[in-house]
Amino acid sequence: METQRRGNGHAFATRAVRAGAEPDEVTGAVSPPIYQTSTYAQDGVGRPRRGYEYARSQNPTRERLERAVADLEGGRHGIAFASGSAATAAIAQLAGPGSEILVGDDVYGGTFRYLERVHKAGGAATTRYVDLAGGAVEAVLGARHGRTRLVWVETPSNPLLKVVDISAVSSLVRDSGSREDRPLLVVDNTFASPALQRPLELGADIVLHSATKYLGGHSDTVLGVVVVSDDGLADRLRFIQNAMGAVPGPLDCFLVLRGLRTLPLRMARHSANANLVAELLARRADVAWVSYPGLRDGRHAHPGAAIAARQMRHAETGEPAFGGMISFIPASGGRAGKSAPERATAFCEGTRLFTLAESLGGVESLVELPAAMTHMSVAASSLAIDPALVRLSVGVESPNDLLRDIASALDRA
Repeated sequence: METQRRGNGHAFATRAVRAGAEPDEVTGAVSPPIYQTSTYAQDGVGRPRRGYEYARSQNPTRERLERAVADLEGGRHGIAFASGSAATAAIAQLAGPGSEILVGDDVYGGTFRYLERVHKAGGAATTRYVDLAGGAVEAVLGARHGRTRLVWVETPSNPLLKVVDISAVSSLVRDSGSREDRPLLVVDNTFASPALQRPLELGADIVLHSATKYLGGHSDTVLGVVVVSDDGLADRLRFIQNAMGAVPGPLDCFLVLRGLRTLPLRMARHSANANLVAELLARRADVAWVSYPGLRDGRHAHPGAAIAARQMRHAETGEPAFGGMISFIPASGGRAGKSAPERATAFCEGTRLFTLAESLGGVESLVELPAAMTHMSVAASSLAIDPALVRLSVGVESPNDLLRDIASALDRA
């Protein structure tokens, strides 16, 4: 068995349980306390006790979470935000007026919405969307004329599950200019989590998480985390965090910390269940298209399967693992001769165990229609989603029950 270890010699699963969750320094409580406070008593004018002044700037519970996620990602600094979208906004501030953000052509609708309708609309950086999974980054960077400040990658992407070779993109970015002039490589690692993929080790500068999803894992909190290793970059992001004020509350930090303790266990089960569901979908004649990075053979073989097998590996076993997200398009027809979008809607409304809801990454299975739900903001753009595309977040329930639910809903659709 291979395990991903750091300088302390502990394997990933041990760190997931222990990082940021050390017993309380004052009482020895095994479950650290939630510091539900807005301010702190000071020992004198301008003499805050242990540096704590005001909870927007510092909170011990938040610091534990930031330390824990940084540890699991193999980074030096974690910076937590009130949501993944707030983390996105903070990173975007690194690209100012006159610059460009190069973005993969399949991203979360909220990311597109912020970059297009807030950041760019406010006179900041322009955006360009390219197929980073298809190698277009090389041509674009070659003609960027020094304007590109951020290269923004989702892998696997949302909702098409495209896979981007992080190491290859990192090499191109680093060869495009000096350390001061080249763009920063941002990788949204939400779909994989550090249990399966660690972008900093593959050359990324910034790792982004909507911790609402797999890090928290229980659909009970909203939170975002950014991880970096560069001290100066961390200082800039912490300044933005404090100045924007979009910080998470201590209870939300506690909930994500609790979720981290079972992250490697959950990701193993998510991946195993999703692999079975993807194989079922791939076998069905009434399914026109399936996207899952673990499908290596047949008519639904994923074009990035080999890359995914190389960069997505379970941190504890070392074996390839591809997460719990699947997208598919049903074929037209079915019992009532419906169109593909009609069948997709009927499927989403016909599952029993897969709850029709936005979001993903919780222990329970979810289903959604991105074009009408999470990705409405990309409609009428070059990133518009097929109205028949279904996105599954495969949970940790019994795989046989999930397979029956999928088959039954497709049969009725």
